[in-house]
Amino acid sequence: MTVPEARTLLDRADRVVVLTGAGISAESGVPTFRGEDGLWKEYRAEDLATPQAFQRDPRLVWEWYAWRRDLIGACEPNAAHLALARFARSRPGVTLVTQNVDGLHALAARLTRQDDGEPAPADDDPAMPLELHGSIFRVRCTACGRRTAHRAAVDATDRSTLPACRCGGLLRPDVVWFGEMLPARTLEASFAAAKAADICLVVGTSALVHPAASVPLATLGAGGDLIEGNPEPTPLSGRCRVTLRGGAATTVPRILDGDG
Repeated sequence: MTVPEARTLLDRADRVVVLTGAGISAESGVPTFRGEDGLWKEYRAEDLATPQAFQRDPRLVWEWYAWRRDLIGACEPNAAHLALARFARSRPGVTLVTQNVDGLHALAARLTRQDDGEPAPADDDPAMPLELHGSIFRVRCTACGRRTAHRAAVDATDRSTLPACRCGGLLRPDVVWFGEMLPARTLEASFAAAKAADICLVVGTSALVHPAASVPLATLGAGGDLIEGNPEPTPLSGRCRVTLRGGAATTVPRILDGDG
């Protein structure tokens, strides 16, 4: 099936859920922090992104996250992020769900609203995603649990210079670490949207990491259809009504904006 057929399916859908993964942000230059290229100093992500590592040496973990935030902070939303933000705000019944922690969907929501001369988006803006794995630009207090946006520079010189909550508790990145459960409300909302959707648009994900990879399966199980945009085949490819090969920054605008 082709791009026009994907557009037809979306035009006919009352409800659409979109699941995005690392592939959509790779085209914005967001580096991969796992696998062969995931080594930082002598540490791998799996050694640092754990509650145990933070309890043992929060200064080291924050040093790594400060480095990551500097790299990600220099990246901008690409055409796929922007097209999805416009799509979510152009019609009712669209829910964005992301596995990414880079905050680029939220930034795209802000930029597209600025383009339209509108104020910054609130949390309930339809272009603001459900972040299954949290956000690297948000922090959570280890004492009181309070969550806040946080883009300020982090001084990881010493434990005493690390970000602290107004209650005095130590702040940690508000991301899901290895061994932790995904946020229950976000997960429930994602699956509820998927089960209610006529179409699940899957973009830039390997469909291997669960429970996020089960979101499209919830749409299938409820009688909906899948559209996939990904450079390589995934375990979902054989179950999709439409599969488009290529990078997200090319395929997503073609589907949503009618470019080509």
